[in-house]
Amino acid sequence: MKKRPSFDLLGPAGESSVGPSTRQLRVAEEVRHVLAEVFARTEFRDPELYGVTVTVTEVRVSPDLRHATVFVTRLGRDDIEAVLPALKRVASFLRKRLSSALRLRTVPELHFQPDTSLEHAMEVENILRSPEVQRDLRHDPASDDMD
Repeated sequence: MKKRPSFDLLGPAGESSVGPSTRQLRVAEEVRHVLAEVFARTEFRDPELYGVTVTVTEVRVSPDLRHATVFVTRLGRDDIEAVLPALKRVASFLRKRLSSALRLRTVPELHFQPDTSLEHAMEVENILRSPEVQRDLRHDPASDDMD
């Protein structure tokens, strides 16, 4: 019988463990829901967050559930970079809210990142609508074979 090397990334049934586990996804979604509710209902004492509406678009949790990367944006605005230091300052308050809402042994440490997926999607959309790409999309390869 062939022995598997210790660095093999396959699980017990031979499945690849490349993506996040079901538990990671479930915890990440719960963290996202709780943070979204806190951001919607809470007035922060930090003056930089006064009147600021922050949207939590995605949360990714590490395999050991000790760290969570929170992707945030301000819909219709592109100044989320200016708010990130203030979010870092209120992270301990947010962790306390998470601890009361979630039943976890350890509450993940929060790391905030700007969500640039919307800007990236708009860039791709603009590229696809460019005349050069439209010309290539309308090009009929069957007409080249007839020449």
